Amino acid sequence: MRILLVEDNAALSGFINDALTQHGYSVDLCDEGDDGLRWMLEGVHDLVLLDRMLPRLDGLSLLSMARKAGIHTPVLMLTALGDLPQIVEGLNTGADDYLVKPFALDELLARIAALTRRPRGLVSLGKVTFGGLCLDLETSALHCGNKSCTVSKRECSLLEILMRNPGQTVTRRNIFTYVWGPDAAVEDANLDNYIHFVRDRLAEVRSPVIIETVRGVGYRLEQSHVS
Repeated sequence: MRILLVEDNAALSGFINDALTQHGYSVDLCDEGDDGLRWMLEGVHDLVLLDRMLPRLDGLSLLSMARKAGIHTPVLMLTALGDLPQIVEGLNTGADDYLVKPFALDELLARIAALTRRPRGLVSLGKVTFGGLCLDLETSALHCGNKSCTVSKRECSLLEILMRNPGQTVTRRNIFTYVWGPDAAVEDANLDNYIHFVRDRLAEVRSPVIIETVRGVGYRLEQSHVS
């Protein structure tokens, strides 16, 4: 489960990050609203924890812009603004839940569990499936029929974003952001190498699914028509 935490209080952000990591979540951190919006628009997270009072772009504006852009990722607002009209405003803007600071860690974990209980899209119980393939996100194992193999962390992330968007071209930029992070200095050759590695993994499990190259744009996962 991948969570985006948008929080400008470094101490609180560090505390939440450590707690969520210990409970098995993968957490991406940012402390400014514009960076948070950029991350959220990528649509690569299962949940967003969002502060209201942020530098450069406030949390409500960020949320409103993301919802208007068609991003439906569940959002839990974490904020000191806890008056009833402020809570109503946050929920009406598009938040799925609202937790007022200070809060107990157990309550935060319970609300996260509640918001992520119903899987989105193709994700179910830590697994992504498509075309007879099953990618176990917890064990980084790829299964197809009675064949299976383990994949590296980056191979797993690359497979995940492609399997979440079957039949759709995923741009190189979106892949870089999801697999390496938005600010990572990664060369195109790195992605090409990992595509080669993942194709080898698909062949290893005799997958009916292939990765097609969309030249100059990105990659697309399709079912092979070769019998």
